Amino acid sequence: MSLQLSTELGQVLITDECIAVLAGSAALECYGLIGMASRKQLKDGIAELLGRDNLSRGVEVRHENDRIHIDLHIIVSYGTKISEVAHNIQTKVRYVLNEVIGLEVDQVHIFVQGVRVLK
Repeated sequence: MSLQLSTELGQVLITDECIAVLAGSAALECYGLIGMASRKQLKDGIAELLGRDNLSRGVEVRHENDRIHIDLHIIVSYGTKISEVAHNIQTKVRYVLNEVIGLEVDQVHIFVQGVRVLK
């Protein structure tokens, strides 16, 4: 499903893939985040770390009752406070989507699928 915005100049169609890439890029700017994890279930108890090319694979955009919900599946850095990292990501994603697209996001859900030690 895609989002359609009306302006005085015409219609703008924004795909869920575009929203997912913007949300993933905004999340990666936050301190304590190693990267995005696959939305699929954990394989053998290990979360699959996705590269920058696969930002949208760790993000799910849902439309419920004319509201936007974003689910981010992430891997955090060892030694960081997970609740603070999650809160910072939620705030950053909401801000970026509001400023870049003008999109009011209802909820941003964070699913921490792993903790990694930086070398």
